[in-house]
Amino acid sequence: MRVIRMQHPGKNALGSDLMGWLEEELSRAGSDPILLMGTGDAFSAGLDLREVAALDASGMERFLRRMDALAVRFHDHPAPAVACVNGHAIAGGCVLALCCDWRIARRDPKTRIGVNEVALGACFPPAILRIVAARLSPHVRERVMLGAGLFDVDKALELGLVDEIADDAEASATRRLEALAAHPRGTYALTKSSLRAGITTLTPADERRFREQEVPIWTGGEVKARMKAVLERK
Repeated sequence: MRVIRMQHPGKNALGSDLMGWLEEELSRAGSDPILLMGTGDAFSAGLDLREVAALDASGMERFLRRMDALAVRFHDHPAPAVACVNGHAIAGGCVLALCCDWRIARRDPKTRIGVNEVALGACFPPAILRIVAARLSPHVRERVMLGAGLFDVDKALELGLVDEIADDAEASATRRLEALAAHPRGTYALTKSSLRAGITTLTPADERRFREQEVPIWTGGEVKARMKAVLERK
């Protein structure tokens, strides 16, 4: 079992540094089971807005493609992957949790979980859009993704953003991972890949929409202004 414990600035803000670290941790994990978690009151509170707000179009495209590829690696990891959602899991942080096979949130009334990209004026990168849509039940998908709300742990459980709530989430997540890892590894990997086949395969239309519509939105004035407003409140 490989424990990947995020301990990065900005409540584990997803920027180039954290993404690079996660890429290395996934490489070290190989095909071993993974327990993904954060520290303190944050699993990951979303993107590093300071970095993202400074990107030009080419830099933004590289950044979003890298984020997409990281999500795909977690989503397609052949061994069991469990997320211990120890605190806030917002936007990209919530996406990372959704990429895992099972998600256990720590019981804390202050924790907020959700994908609020649309509220920021931003789009979901193409593979991430497909992953989130596949991981949510059809009857809540639009409520979660278009509503762009942030929810407490009980509502997150009701909506399927997490699978369990526990006082000692790390211990519960470890037990869940051990139970999943006890299954024959080859059978688990084959069944998981069969269930998720095609989800992260992008079409030419996906690629065209990403380049021609989504990247310009991310680099446009409205999103930049919203990011600046969020940063000024911090």
